[in-house]
Amino acid sequence: MPLISQFYGILIYLYRELNTQHKMPHIHAQYGEHEMSVSFDGDIIAGSLPTKQRKLVEAWIVLHEDELRAAWKVYNESGEIIKIKGLE
Repeated sequence: MPLISQFYGILIYLYRELNTQHKMPHIHAQYGEHEMSVSFDGDIIAGSLPTKQRKLVEAWIVLHEDELRAAWKVYNESGEIIKIKGLE
């Protein structure tokens, strides 16, 4: 999974979805030993993060939804990685 962003100790990854059950655009967020998969609509698919970090990830998704959708499309079509700015 390529790292596309990081902020406040949170790592954001995309995973190339070739012939898998996850067809919905989503990211994987990791904070320490905690991991969460969340759709671009903010729905948690699997896992969890501590509340503070979950809220930061949710805010980041809202701010970068268009960029995320573009990055998802490019990555799944060509494998190219597009980095997205983190929160400051």
